[in-house]
Parts: sequence; C-alpha cells; structure tokens
Amino acid sequence: MVETKERAEVSLPRLQRRFKELSDIGLDLEVGGLYRMAFTQEDMEARSWLEKEMEDAGLVVARDGAGNVSGVLEGREPDLPRILIGSHLDTVPCAGTLDGSLGVLSALECLHVMNEAGFKPKHSLEVISFSDEEGRFGGMFGSQAVTGKLTPETLHNAKDLNGVKLADVLERRGMDPWKALEAVRDPKSLECYLELHIEQGPVLDVAREQVGLVEDITGLFKWSVTLRGEANHAGTTPMDMRQDAFFGMAEFAYQIDRVLEENGSERSRATVGKAELLPGSANTVPGEANFSLDVRDTDPEILRQLSDQFRRALSAIARRRNLMFEFTVESEIEPVACSRPMLDVLEEKAKDLGLAYRRMPSGAAHDAQMMATITPTVMLFVPSRGGKSHSPQEWTSWDDIFAGTNLLMETLLELSETGVTDSQEA
Repeated sequence: MVETKERAEVSLPRLQRRFKELSDIGLDLEVGGLYRMAFTQEDMEARSWLEKEMEDAGLVVARDGAGNVSGVLEGREPDLPRILIGSHLDTVPCAGTLDGSLGVLSALECLHVMNEAGFKPKHSLEVISFSDEEGRFGGMFGSQAVTGKLTPETLHNAKDLNGVKLADVLERRGMDPWKALEAVRDPKSLECYLELHIEQGPVLDVAREQVGLVEDITGLFKWSVTLRGEANHAGTTPMDMRQDAFFGMAEFAYQIDRVLEENGSERSRATVGKAELLPGSANTVPGEANFSLDVRDTDPEILRQLSDQFRRALSAIARRRNLMFEFTVESEIEPVACSRPMLDVLEEKAKDLGLAYRRMPSGAAHDAQMMATITPTVMLFVPSRGGKSHSPQEWTSWDDIFAGTNLLMETLLELSETGVTDSQEA
C-alpha cells in the first residue's frame, strides 16, 4: 500500500489535456464562454468524449437511464459498498470551464493514476458525471434520479425557460424518459460520496488558501413574487392616491437587510435577481411588479424563520400600500451537513500534504446536496480567482487544481481501504 502511494502521482499534463479538449466542446469563440446546457448536442458530445476517456483509463463504463455517465475501478471486494466521486459536465449559458468539470476530471485522474500504479482498492471506486446539475429543467436531474427523488410528475411536467419539455428532449436524444426512474441506487450499495469543486466565491482566493473543506451545504428557497396595484397616469395621479406596485417592491427590497439582521445568521443570503414592471411605460404608474427572491442558509430552522418573516414583510407592505400580493415557490432545497469523519480524513491528508486550508460552508447547491441524503458525503473546494464563476472569467490556478486533486487522491486511497465506518470508529 505504501509503495503504491509513492508511485501514484497525479499527471498534471494529462489533466490539462483533458480540460483543453473538454473546453472545446460547446465553446463560443466570439464570447469565449461555454454553451453546454443539459441534453443539448454539445452536452451529449461531452458525455461521449468522457466515456472514451474513461475507457482509456481502464475503467468499466456505463450510462444509466438518467444519462449519468460512470466509470468504475473494480475493488478487491466488489460486494462491498461502492465509493462515488464526481460532479457534472453540463453548464449554464456562457459558462467558464471549471464548474462541475473539475470534479469529474479530477476524479477520473485519481482513478487513472491508481489503475496505472496497479492499485486495486478494497472498495470499488466510481467516477460519476451527473446530468443537468445546473437545473435547465428545474432541478439536479441526474443526482435526483440516483437518490430516488425523481418523480413521474417531474418527468411529465418539467420544462426549461423556453417551454421545452424534458420528456421531449430525452426522446429526441434516443432516451426513454421513464428509464430515468430506474437510475435510483440502493443506499446500502454506497459507502460514501466525494466531490471536488471550485469555490465559486472569493474566500479562499482572498485568504490565499489552497483548499476548503466543506462542513455544510446551504439550503435555499426561491420565490416568484407578484405585487398588484393599479396602473395609472404618471402626471395626473397624486402621490397619495397611487397604488404603485414598484414602490411596494422597492420597500420590500429595503426590508431585506432588516429581516436578515433580525432573523438570519452570518451565513444567510437573500437576493432579488430579476424584476419586471408592468405595463412598463415611462409615463405610467406601475400596476404590477414581478420579481424573484432567492434565500439561503445552512440552518434549516433559520431558513424557515426567514421564509415566515419575508412573507410577513410582503403582507404588511401590501396592506399599507393597498396592493395585492402572491408568490409561487419555485424550488426548495434543504441544507445538509457533510460527514464529519470524512472531513477529519480530508483535514489529516491536507496537513500531510502541507496545504493551506480552512473549514467552510458552501453557499451554492451541488449534486453533493442530493447525495448526502442517502450516503455520507463530503466536498472540498479549490480557490476561484477573483471569486468569479458562471462566466468565461472563471479560473483556478493549475497549482491549486494539482493540490486539490492530490488531496482527493490521498483521501480516496485512505477511504477505499478503511471505509467511512472504520474512520469514524478510529
């Protein structure tokens, strides 16, 4: 085992080559961003490319009914629960090259290195690339399927922002939508799940730290809110006789800091990221305001309190300004805690490698959030330069990618022999 570790070294040139090839798939040369949204032709091309790379690494390749791509390094005791490592290859529009892809390619590199070194783990190791993590059709489709959270209703009704139905897209790609329900895994078949990801925020970069060990992954709720008043002439309607929907929205936005200060935590976030006024005329008092509200925290009780207080704030504003209000819950995701025994292993290996690290929360949702509901799960971050993500400016230095991949490999070498239960007992 020790001898194998000494020979098992991450190949940075191979990682760089794979990143370059994958980044060419879906690249828009004019804007420099990636357009590899879920189940587009570019996304399907990326999956086929990944399967070829997995085969070249000596892994056993498979694709399930939800379109998740897997590569397995068979263990010495194949009946033992399997260790999963991965992320996703799909992107948002005009994306960077690392979000999701880093987790898949670093995991592939770890298993490739182990296979080259002749290391056969006790537990089988599986790289998995989940489909539609970015939520083109409203959720984390691939990991929801694996964790049994996908429903026939979702398969039948899910649409993207352009009204394109998920079931129709799957059929055009030669997939039977109902087969996605068969992608569910028995929790007893899984030992644990690990995911390496870029931070997508500025904390590690500002602190000049190489890795973040994720303790908790934020939960969230997203609302679509409508305030209705009365559209009227901007010049002839006195200020004290208006039912101005914009004033209601503006007052609510002003209340966000107060609600967070009184009911939130240092990990709370609330964002109005999209707004629309109707009828949308410069000389008309807005009769309707539509806006989004995205609220996040790592504590489920705090999220519930924030939901209640934001609802009360909307009600009070509407009553005071003689408006009607309604909201639709677009999505709700419960926060999850990462496995403390697995975090302890990560921290031990980070110290052994001499890496600058910190324990921290994740403010973004990930496939790990789904996986944590059925198996012990942990995430590790590498810095995002300038905190940028979901844009062509997204980048992480090769030194930090190398450090994160090495930490992932050392952790896998440990867990593939001991399992999570043994680590906890230790």
